[in-house]
Amino acid sequence: MRAKPPESIGSAHHALRPIDVVAIIVGLVIGAGIFKAPAIVAGSLGSEPLILTAWLLGGIVSLIGALCYAELASAYPTRGGEYHYLSRAYGRRLGFLFGWSRLAVLQTGSIALLAFVFGDYASALWPLGENGAAIYAATAVVLLTGLNLVGLRQASGLQNAMTLITLGGLLTIIVLGLTLGGGAVPAAEPAGGLRPGEAIGLAMIFVLLTYGGWNEAAYVSSELRGARRNMVRVLVVGIGLITLAYLLVNLAYLRMLGVDAMAGSEVVTADAMRAVLGDNAARLVSALIAVAVFASINVTILTGARTNFALGRDFPALGFLARWRAQGNAPVGALLVQGAVALALVFIGAQQRSGFETMVHYVSPVFWLFFLLTGLALIVLRVREPQVARPFRVPLYPVLPILFVGSSTYMLYASLAYSGLGALLGVALLVLGVPMLWWAGRGRGLVSASVKQGGS
Repeated sequence: MRAKPPESIGSAHHALRPIDVVAIIVGLVIGAGIFKAPAIVAGSLGSEPLILTAWLLGGIVSLIGALCYAELASAYPTRGGEYHYLSRAYGRRLGFLFGWSRLAVLQTGSIALLAFVFGDYASALWPLGENGAAIYAATAVVLLTGLNLVGLRQASGLQNAMTLITLGGLLTIIVLGLTLGGGAVPAAEPAGGLRPGEAIGLAMIFVLLTYGGWNEAAYVSSELRGARRNMVRVLVVGIGLITLAYLLVNLAYLRMLGVDAMAGSEVVTADAMRAVLGDNAARLVSALIAVAVFASINVTILTGARTNFALGRDFPALGFLARWRAQGNAPVGALLVQGAVALALVFIGAQQRSGFETMVHYVSPVFWLFFLLTGLALIVLRVREPQVARPFRVPLYPVLPILFVGSSTYMLYASLAYSGLGALLGVALLVLGVPMLWWAGRGRGLVSASVKQGGS
């Protein structure tokens, strides 16, 4: 008997045109990272050809991953995303560990690293001393968590405005860099005396973080008109545009600053603007970036609290996460726990040389572990559930999934081998999920009926 997918994929659901999905992909992927990571990548690699090659490679890896996720999303179109795929492929216990990692590492770490980007650019406008970036970061976490607790609804155009500011800023940098940049000579050696393998591994951690978001974009495959015919085209165009933008903006930074100045910058976009147009332009771009990142933190807090609420609903022992206040429509328990963890991470990051780098290291091993397992899940589910309808199938199967699993394995290794305290802390919090799994599984069963049924 032919089994039905967990949610039917009828033509009525195919509401998005290809151009709509391209816009979604670009809007989701291009974010705060491009205003911070290029300086760290320049410091790791030390030469213009290597820097540009790393950003090109990031686009290729992201496209392969997005194609794999698109097949999973079209076969199992659920709002649970990786949580559902991992539970279906490996069992509910691994699904719990993924949900726990989002609460303890992935979402909260993302909030903290965004907060440090905000803090760096806010400090460029109004310095508060040596710990100014951390003070701004903590203030942003507390203020935005508080606003979500009282249930204030953000303006409907907030996310669109943030995307426009970000894209407008990138376009401005590209045009100014390619027309006014002086073409500074790049440095000859990687910064910090890193060996080539270490330099490449460390750089790719930050490059691929900046491409992050394509996994969310791939979920719209089940909504795309003619998914089987259009998905490859949409992903190639969308990620191709992002890759081109990242290559051009890095080239612009290099033309305006050169590798050495780029590598030494805490606010690379502001410093690039200062180099060609002066201090007033640098202050203006710092203000625009700070506003855009502030809005991005708010969105991350909003969405993170709701996924953590679902974790508390599905695992009764974590029911405190599922406290919901109807007045204000706010997941109070999830917001309070998420805010407390993110604030603790800001404090930890403030003790290190760079809070942003520490949070990237904190997130990366767990991030790549679950990417690796999700790539393998595609193969597992192809074998185990061949009867499930797959409106989109990844091309060149199994070559592309194996390439994605291989790249994820390398990035997992790199994030462990070339990172510091942050990576160890992130792994420790993931391991803590094992006793949490035992505790969460007591009494009323491991999960609620909604998860057992692959609920959305």
